[in-house]
Amino acid sequence: MKPKEFLDSHKKERLDQLFEFLRFPSVSAKSEHKGDIVKCAEWLSGHLNKIGISSKIMPTGGHPVVYGEKLSSTDYITVLYYGHYDVQPPEPLNLWKSTPFEPIIEDGYILARGSTDDKGQLWTHVKAFEAYTATNSKLPINIKILFEGEEESGSENLERFVKEYKDMLKADIVVVSDSAQFSKTQPAVTFGLRGLSFVEVKVTGPDRDLHSGSFGGSIGNPINALAKIIAGLHDENGHITIDGFYDDVVEVSNFEKSEFKKLPHKDEEYLKKTGSKALHGEKGYSTLERIWSRPTLDVNGITGGYQGEGAKTIIPSWATCKITMRLVPNQNPNDICNKIGKFIMKICAPYVHCEVKKHGGAPAVIVPTDGPWLDAAGRAIEKGFGKAPVFMKEGGSIPVVGTFKHVLGADTLLLGWGQSDDNAHSPNERFHLDDFEHGTYAALELIEELSKVKA
Repeated sequence: MKPKEFLDSHKKERLDQLFEFLRFPSVSAKSEHKGDIVKCAEWLSGHLNKIGISSKIMPTGGHPVVYGEKLSSTDYITVLYYGHYDVQPPEPLNLWKSTPFEPIIEDGYILARGSTDDKGQLWTHVKAFEAYTATNSKLPINIKILFEGEEESGSENLERFVKEYKDMLKADIVVVSDSAQFSKTQPAVTFGLRGLSFVEVKVTGPDRDLHSGSFGGSIGNPINALAKIIAGLHDENGHITIDGFYDDVVEVSNFEKSEFKKLPHKDEEYLKKTGSKALHGEKGYSTLERIWSRPTLDVNGITGGYQGEGAKTIIPSWATCKITMRLVPNQNPNDICNKIGKFIMKICAPYVHCEVKKHGGAPAVIVPTDGPWLDAAGRAIEKGFGKAPVFMKEGGSIPVVGTFKHVLGADTLLLGWGQSDDNAHSPNERFHLDDFEHGTYAALELIEELSKVKA
């Protein structure tokens, strides 16, 4: 039996195994799920060993890494496969159609937390490996596997792990499937990711909540002050007003503009996916340029004052907000954190105390668009999905991609099988069965196509 024939005859088995994988509530952000993370890692490592991939669980300063390898020949190229077995918290639970960690099939979709981000996509590669080992077919490449358990909570320990084990992880190319296709009918290869900076802002006024009748009009309100700060971070054209924010920004290249224009994008369809009233963004740029090639700033949450039922007439003692900025090539995350901190302190009202907590982030990543790696990926995707891929960028961030380049000197192939409306990080996360199947066959073809590349 050949590897492809093995995939043909084991469709139900790999779906059942994926369901078992999805049942682990491996939520890395919550300490109450620490035991579930460990059990999930043990299950995953055990499965890799079972299918002939030598695997072990390796500790970090937080949740463990699952490492595996199958080295066929020193004459073959080495491919490092990265994925993450941890998932986002499922809340709010009341918005789910089903139990988040009890997967079901609905309207052709696998519905469960982690189905597309990233257990389902990760699983396509595991099953491609198995198709070779189960049929005693020699793998034409050397395989190394790094599946982490902290991606959804910041990958705090991963860079340290990669640096410590850089010799073990050394590879010619990295493969990551943790993103999306362009659309339901158009597969894609992603050649760029935006970076990320993250800060928290706290504004403090009186040392306790005050009666708004007795003190209103004489004591400054921290929520009002924070609202003015937030309003001052953009101008009327959607341009970010932070001093020096755009100093290192690389303008959208002619290549990007040309590639983006080839894509079957329609603003009306894009808007319909979101449920929003209208598009909004930086003036002078198209929608795809805004989300893929321009930096942004968004307030992710605001807290302060009374949140309960009914009225409570107070001047609150404090207010906070969380801000993330998506970055483009050449912008340094720490530099951007410092710039927003300095700017906020400059515009903060004098009647409150302001504190900016900086969390750093990750730089943007660009994968070279010329050379044999992307060509090989394109051929594999065309065979797996039945259609040639387009080249696109992704507005999100995968911090480890920059680490692989900086520490290992290896570029990354970003091959997403999911869709932008798969509800990753939202209730009712899903992964279409067709995308799961096509992705599995594309992963199988990728092994053969990469074996043709001379490192």
